[in-house]
Amino acid sequence: MIGLRTVAIGVGMLVAAIPAGWGTAIAAEPVTIAMAGPLSGQNAAMGEQQRRGVELAAADLNAAGGLLGRQVTVIAGDDACEPKQAVALANRYAGAGVGVVIGHFCSSSSIPASRVYHEENIIQITPASTNPALTEQGFSNVFRVCGRDDQQGAVAGAFLADRFHDRAIAIIHDKTAYGTGLAAETRAALARSGVVPKLDEAYVGGEKDYSALVARLKHAAVEVVYIGGYYTEAGLIVRQMRDQGLTSLVVSGDGLISNEYWAITGPAGEGTLMTFNPDPRKRPDAQGLVARFREAGFEPEGYTLYSYAAVQVYAEAVRRAGSLRPDAVAGAIHGGTFDTVVGPLGFDARGDITTPAYVWFEWHDGQYRELDRP
Repeated sequence: MIGLRTVAIGVGMLVAAIPAGWGTAIAAEPVTIAMAGPLSGQNAAMGEQQRRGVELAAADLNAAGGLLGRQVTVIAGDDACEPKQAVALANRYAGAGVGVVIGHFCSSSSIPASRVYHEENIIQITPASTNPALTEQGFSNVFRVCGRDDQQGAVAGAFLADRFHDRAIAIIHDKTAYGTGLAAETRAALARSGVVPKLDEAYVGGEKDYSALVARLKHAAVEVVYIGGYYTEAGLIVRQMRDQGLTSLVVSGDGLISNEYWAITGPAGEGTLMTFNPDPRKRPDAQGLVARFREAGFEPEGYTLYSYAAVQVYAEAVRRAGSLRPDAVAGAIHGGTFDTVVGPLGFDARGDITTPAYVWFEWHDGQYRELDRP
């Protein structure tokens, strides 16, 4: 991107110097925006969505004159969705004097890293971490531009209870903060309607062979499988289900919002349902930005535009505060409303958005499409 310096930061070392005096730096020094997410590992496609969104947002800020009259620099850090790696990266950012982090992606990374950001007075805005515990900690510097799993799970559970209350339902999850939390909220919503899953199990992420799990699903004759987890393992499970002749409907959450899911499943993924926020690519005022991503050879799916929006929120809060001081920026975000590429975003006292909305998507012929109703 023109006018943008992108530097990768690994956990083992810091490969670029960041201005240590970011709060009181002279006008010539750039404003550093750090991105943290899985740039390697099972969820790397999601990290790429983040990185692309943050980079283009920063480039657009620079094209418009920068932030408080200073240019913006982006650094990208890889946490691989590993909690220890996320904490190590957060400490690297703190030591380097970073003032804001757009991330992390996985809740299992965001939650422990948020404690570092709180202690070090760094603004954290995640585009994707949905576990409620993140904003229930009472940290005034932590925000998200997406919904929560108690909202997402309520939508999924109500749907399952309404349509399949008399069918054999299985709930499986990957033991991560995201997968466990999403499964728990869906299970709770089912319980409120008096529905008890026939099978309720956990699986280990990162494996390749889920045939034993699939065999248990098949033995239980489940007709609906709800998966709390990410696209890689979910894709493998679905493909192995179909290989074993199990035709159960598969339902999941926003962890499948990547074209990589279909790359893994192929036609076996046909008909998979998932919850996600309304697709911001459809917004009329986002068409120009979407076209620019596509011209650069990148489809801005999933959380790409939410990452862009996170930078928009931060930049506008800095302008309103007239300062880069984290307490001033956080104060401007709390209770404020911001026009973004994903629509207007308001924030409550916890740092959650005030108007979350989850809708249904269906995988069909290699694409996921938003449904009026599932």
